[in-house]
Amino acid sequence: MDLIISSGAPITGTIQPGGKITLPGDKSLSHRAALFSALAMGQSCIGNFLVAGVTQAMLEALSALGVSWDLTGATLVVKGQGLSGLHSPTYPINCGNSATTLRLLAGALAAAGVPAELDGSPGLRRRPMQRIVEPLQKMGVTITASPQGTAPLLLSGRPAGQRLHAIEYSLPVASAQVKSCLLLAALAADGPTTLNEPGPSRDHTERMLRSMGVDVVTRRGTSYETRLIPPEPRVLNPLLIELPGDISAAAFLVVAALITPGSDITLKGVGLNPDRTGLLDALDSMGGNIQVTSLSERNGEPVGDVRVWYSRLMGTQISGPLVVRMIDEFPALAVAAICAEGITTVSDAIELRTKESDRISALCLELRKLGVQATETTDGFFIRGGQPVIGGVVQAHGDHRLAMALAVAGLAAQAPVTVQGAEIIHESFPGFTNTFQALGAPLIIKQ
Repeated sequence: MDLIISSGAPITGTIQPGGKITLPGDKSLSHRAALFSALAMGQSCIGNFLVAGVTQAMLEALSALGVSWDLTGATLVVKGQGLSGLHSPTYPINCGNSATTLRLLAGALAAAGVPAELDGSPGLRRRPMQRIVEPLQKMGVTITASPQGTAPLLLSGRPAGQRLHAIEYSLPVASAQVKSCLLLAALAADGPTTLNEPGPSRDHTERMLRSMGVDVVTRRGTSYETRLIPPEPRVLNPLLIELPGDISAAAFLVVAALITPGSDITLKGVGLNPDRTGLLDALDSMGGNIQVTSLSERNGEPVGDVRVWYSRLMGTQISGPLVVRMIDEFPALAVAAICAEGITTVSDAIELRTKESDRISALCLELRKLGVQATETTDGFFIRGGQPVIGGVVQAHGDHRLAMALAVAGLAAQAPVTVQGAEIIHESFPGFTNTFQALGAPLIIKQ
């Protein structure tokens, strides 16, 4: 599928939950809510669940593990039977292109002591998995990866009642997926487990586990420590939750409004976890007109409305802890950078090379096809903005966020931008094209 977009009408309007146009439910929270509900004892109900390729992989995995669930519209009902309710699958679990699915499942299976094989797409097989294998082995989990330290992962079973070892472990990189994997395994440990990170990472797992009755303590200051005390008995309370809109999906709408003259939009009910709002801070430093209102808390997660309107942007520098807080939003940030006056520099972001694509290399390559001065570095890139964007044909590289970013870049181009392989967008934001069309963006689909 090709996605063709060109500069044109402003992006205007209000997006309201439950209305004609909605933001998809948060991807990170959807993954966790589905899996954690399966580990709970009793029936959970999850509203505004993200129905997309990445979450379908998680749901199919739960079916393979013997978990009963029902998805009606965007409402997911899961009948959890506790850690002991997971059953060994009769075939390898295909996690698709979702590293979150694979890493979180590895932690849950480790806690349950269930033997399984976890595999996925060729893209997923390139993602680093040794970062979860080594600490799980320290906890007493029998788990192996491929010789390259990637999927497939093979987990062996554990005798019923045998606990894992509680550990104190320092993660080599700040990673919510690695941390979440180990916290799930720690539910079956013989004492408190303490994890230390070199920087902040998103804390959705900690917040959700607390809401299910688990004692999780986070300390932040000069260090970033998370400590989990296994519940006794090992029972998680079921979830009754309405998920907020996904800020990573909102990122593309935010940038579209900022770079299109005359635009003014309001996104309602967006998840505003401070570990996920790095892009808003970065855009604010560039002079972006962004206003957050109606702040509240929903099931332990901050939620609010975000109004955005056209702005004259300036280049900025992004490094350090801010990188982790916006690690999924750099493709969107790059589009803002090409429309900003001056140079935008990103460093300390080598983790971008291990995403669905090498996002540093692929992003710079495709932007250069549009006439943008984009230069990659070892751990980031710099973009000279304020220059003409000529338009042209670009590739998605099998990366949903790159595909959406390149489409949004078309709003600033002198000629149409055609994104080839744009069907990958359905992995995380199935309503992307309908949303932009409803807001007036000149966007068409060519099969």
